[in-house]
Amino acid sequence: MLVKAYSTTYGVKTTITRCCNNYGPRQHVEKLLPKVITNALNGEKIPVYGKGKNVREWIYVDDHCSGILAAQKANKDIHEVFNIGSDVEISNIDLVEKVLAITGKSSKLIEYVTDRPGHDLRYAMNSSKLRKASKWEPEFNYENFERGLEKTVEWYSSEK
Repeated sequence: MLVKAYSTTYGVKTTITRCCNNYGPRQHVEKLLPKVITNALNGEKIPVYGKGKNVREWIYVDDHCSGILAAQKANKDIHEVFNIGSDVEISNIDLVEKVLAITGKSSKLIEYVTDRPGHDLRYAMNSSKLRKASKWEPEFNYENFERGLEKTVEWYSSEK
């Protein structure tokens, strides 16, 4: 709201973007995917909240960056807001199992832990406005999400 107020008050063109969960290289290991990947690679337990049924939308970091550029180019107004999403929605447990398959590790590494109070069941974005305004599409969409995961696992493997 501060950006919008500033934009309106001073006539400065602004573009705000909102994005779903990012994945890819260089994320801090406290985040879900880096933690899952590094724990799997090290043969350590992988904590999964509740039963792992919480669903998240994931976007590869390069797709997020290209979405930001597309939003800037698509902005035809003084102030515009665009959501950036991939339509790749997956439960946490399915995501963990995909990483385990890529790393060749056993599902015995999964350790179910108490869920956080008030933890949302689903996070997702509607990025149709950006897609219509710019023809932007993520490279790592639902059909090739696993290729992005493989690239991510490869990066963390090389950093070990």
